[in-house]
Amino acid sequence: MIRIVFSLAFFLYAFVLQAQVSSTYSISFENAVHHEATINATFTNLKEDEATFAMSRSSPGRYALHEFAKNVYNVKVTDGKGNELSPTRPDPYSWRVKGHDGTIMVSYTLFANHGDGTYAQIDETHAHLNLPATFIYVPELEAQEIEVTFEVREDLNWKIATQLKHQKENTYYAKDFQYFMDSPVEIANFRTRAFKVEDQTITFVLHDDAASDAQLDAYFEKVKKVVLEQMQVFGELPNFDYGEYIFLACYMPNATGDGMEHRNSTSIPSSRSLSKGGLELNIGTVAHEFFHIWNVERLRPKSLEPFDFSRANMSGDLWFAEGFTSYYDDLSLVRSGIISREKYIQGLVRTFNYVWTSPARQFFTPIEMSYQAPFVDAARSVDATNRENTFISYYSYGSMLGLALDLSLRERNLSLDDYMTMVWKAYGRTEIPYTVEDLHESLNTYAGKEFGDHFFNNYVYKSGMPDYETVMEPMGMTLITKNDIEFGASVRNQRLVSNAKMGSSAYEAGFQKGDKILKIGAITMDGQASINAVLSTFKVDDKIPVVYERFGSEHENMLTISTAISYDMKLIETDEKKLTNKIKANRSGWLNSKIQ
Repeated sequence: MIRIVFSLAFFLYAFVLQAQVSSTYSISFENAVHHEATINATFTNLKEDEATFAMSRSSPGRYALHEFAKNVYNVKVTDGKGNELSPTRPDPYSWRVKGHDGTIMVSYTLFANHGDGTYAQIDETHAHLNLPATFIYVPELEAQEIEVTFEVREDLNWKIATQLKHQKENTYYAKDFQYFMDSPVEIANFRTRAFKVEDQTITFVLHDDAASDAQLDAYFEKVKKVVLEQMQVFGELPNFDYGEYIFLACYMPNATGDGMEHRNSTSIPSSRSLSKGGLELNIGTVAHEFFHIWNVERLRPKSLEPFDFSRANMSGDLWFAEGFTSYYDDLSLVRSGIISREKYIQGLVRTFNYVWTSPARQFFTPIEMSYQAPFVDAARSVDATNRENTFISYYSYGSMLGLALDLSLRERNLSLDDYMTMVWKAYGRTEIPYTVEDLHESLNTYAGKEFGDHFFNNYVYKSGMPDYETVMEPMGMTLITKNDIEFGASVRNQRLVSNAKMGSSAYEAGFQKGDKILKIGAITMDGQASINAVLSTFKVDDKIPVVYERFGSEHENMLTISTAISYDMKLIETDEKKLTNKIKANRSGWLNSKIQ
């Protein structure tokens, strides 16, 4: 009996030891006017003789390296009794200390002045915090619990909004390091609106000093429409960990436009106030980020699990994770009546032309385009790249594949909605990370092996272009192919501001980014006329001398006038003979609201 009691006591002790809070933070903002925060961290239950603490190098939802340690300074370390310890620096983003007593206490200053979804911004309007950019951590303690106390500026009427679990007063809790780092925080004098969906709460937090309450109310109605419409795709909301989902909208002039998904919240900063166009223009980010609560946050690529904060994270599944989400953001807006069908089609045309006229498909498949994320997703470099010719955004590429798959399925009396629901039930609701092979097999199961193999083998594993003309026809939509005279590079004030597109007139003539066009034939360029308009005064295959300036010297090249393919889409709206009841029903199933 004594042995049983002792064993039970030991088990309970071990459980408490394992589950205890081992990382405790406090953060204050006395010097917010100069974008500084003071952070004190206490790490206990350390077992290794040499303790390591570090700043993250990457952030959830971003795939490039960001090296957040560059904004950390004034670092001081003591043991649990206050004895000073001298840290060493094994690399640019971590510190090591010996001689501790199982506890280390670290204080440091953080500089933060970039208010997007990846970094942090501190000033007298708010503390906009992405936690990987804010807090050091001890890798040894990643599995253990965390508490953080925010010492808010009461003189500025600041309040706290975050998906972290509220403990008491200004103290919040995370069950582990992964959840902690995935939890953005907005501290400001904000306003809130909320509504219930069954037993869960959707909260909209707005930091926008210029917007009126009436504008907030009008915008919140749009947010509600997005939430309820997207819910119809999957038939349910996920179970939020603490019964609440929070939109952290910071629409302030000092913010930087962005959207970043998190498990039970999203950070959606923009410099555009609701009172200055945001009422119409900001809702697209809301739609994109909310769809991520299913697709990415729970329906999650295996390649991103677990997220590694010490390196760049690469995934070949972003064409689906980000691209299909991009397909559904505008689709949910047109279904909910927030945008018109005409505006929706205009958006499709822009993306369609970007994807299918790019020379980049000869170099990379959609999977390989996804692999490029660490180089393009808010990554910074000083050397020039050739992205105009070698890269198509996996957001755009994936959204066009989503369109093709949806319309192809609807031709078979199926839909992408039902396919997404099937994948959700298998891998999202169960939170079993998927592979591209799982997506492929799921499509085979849903639509048949021949159909699924054809789609993946031609358009995912390869870079083929689907037969849009055929799948658009049952929707009463026509795809128009145009061949207009085109220079092949973006020109602003006579100067090339992009690399010439491979195969274009500009490329074949040898023009480079930075060249200034002075004269085309006998026409002197003055910066007012469009270069394509000038070229359109000639005939295809005409060879025209072009005078240009490069590195301060004048040169002349011969330019052969040529055309480039572009596309347009039209919905049949007025021709009753062509707009049959079948087409109306097909289009209704695609673009109409799913809310009964």
